[in-house]
Amino acid sequence: MINTVIFDMDGLLIDSEPLWGRAMREVFATVGVELSMEQASHTTGLRTAEVVEYWHNFFKWEGKNSELVTSEIIDSVTAKIVAEGVIMEGLEYILDYFEQKNFKIGLASSSPMRLILAAVTHFGIKDRFQVISSAEFETHGKPHPAVYLSCAKALGSTPLQCIAFEDSVTGMTAAKAARMKVVVVPEPHNRNNKRYALADVQLNSLTEFNDGILAKL
Repeated sequence: MINTVIFDMDGLLIDSEPLWGRAMREVFATVGVELSMEQASHTTGLRTAEVVEYWHNFFKWEGKNSELVTSEIIDSVTAKIVAEGVIMEGLEYILDYFEQKNFKIGLASSSPMRLILAAVTHFGIKDRFQVISSAEFETHGKPHPAVYLSCAKALGSTPLQCIAFEDSVTGMTAAKAARMKVVVVPEPHNRNNKRYALADVQLNSLTEFNDGILAKL
């Protein structure tokens, strides 16, 4: 029986993907790299260090090492989220919905823990999650299922008892690999991506989730 829900954070609960894109482009510019929005979308859902390493191998910049660039991006995104970040439509609705169903509620993100905690604390939702898991502590990030498996275990649930909510193909793949039911809420420009067919349900907003959809999962 499904009794657990695990949420991604960036782009699903918090409208932070544009802020990630801006931060990456600004920091990459300091090493002479111009990263387009289209290029940035190729690494959505990966851990920050993996994103930096990917583009370092592509552009082969000199000056700052990958660790410093990674740290500067995380600092920049964290500051932008606190200063100008907004929640996604349906955030309060979906958390209230599963609380009323007495579901166990977790968060499983590719972001570093210090960024996650800064974000959920800023928006006043930290206490809505019984477990918060970051892929930075796993040997592999999404699309590997490790962070979802760790979160489920910490919640005392099996993967087959879990619904995962995601916005990216990378995250969806991770949750499916963990053998969870997956609900995807893609960004508007990405809703026609055929790869989302792997999900059990695709929505345009968190507000669309209801008892009928839950019953089918």
